[in-house]
Amino acid sequence: MQVLSWKMRRPIAARLTRVKADMSRDGNDTTRPFDAWFATTRWTVVLSAGDPSSPQAATALETLCHAYWYPLYAYVRRCGHSAPDAQDLTQEFFAQLLEHHWVARADRHKGRFRSFLLMAMKRFLANEWDKVKAVKRGGRVRRVPLPLDAAETRYTREPLDMSTPEQAFEKRWALALLESVLSDLREEYARDGKAALFNTLKPCLLGGGESQPYATIAAQLEMTEGAVKVAVCRLRERYRGRLREEIAHTVASPAEVDEELRHLLRVLARR
Repeated sequence: MQVLSWKMRRPIAARLTRVKADMSRDGNDTTRPFDAWFATTRWTVVLSAGDPSSPQAATALETLCHAYWYPLYAYVRRCGHSAPDAQDLTQEFFAQLLEHHWVARADRHKGRFRSFLLMAMKRFLANEWDKVKAVKRGGRVRRVPLPLDAAETRYTREPLDMSTPEQAFEKRWALALLESVLSDLREEYARDGKAALFNTLKPCLLGGGESQPYATIAAQLEMTEGAVKVAVCRLRERYRGRLREEIAHTVASPAEVDEELRHLLRVLARR
């Protein structure tokens, strides 16, 4: 999965501002179908499951955890823990989250998965750190299949900033969400045999035609400039849809999607 660089935050934020405006214009036409689809989103399935250990709820929760584990690792590191300790803490946190069904404690009136995970990690660090150290000494640290070996390399490549651990978590969360959207789009285009088209047009998601001249793209793809404009328009439409869907997978109601998108914009606009 491609990792978005920190230098890309501001152009992405500008692009998301246009996405939000487009969503607002189109919202009246898509609200009812979106509400019906929302019942099947991953976080909604987890919250509404009568038995959190049911296969459907467990699969949905594991999918969310695999998509958003890194922001929690970064949060633990920013709280002052060493890289080895942060790896052990992140592993044990997710092991306990899945084993003890902590999701059953989630407040359905404040149902963002982002907020739930951060609060759960704060409680875990406050109450469980001594236990994790004892388990580690005994060689019994449980393993959840997360790519933590590469986590520290990824963490150390990011520039230092003066943000709080909570702000650092939210920045990584926002970038992880965008990575997921781009990854899904890339796979969608690849399935249609259009991987080269996606890779060429992807910069257009981060800026307008001025930063990526359509005439240049047309020459690269052996297309007319008009056909390129249509292809970029379709890509942006798919991006808007995928972004909205990905946000929906992490909140508890359709009404929270736009609010979460606005929050995402504010996070990405921070220096």
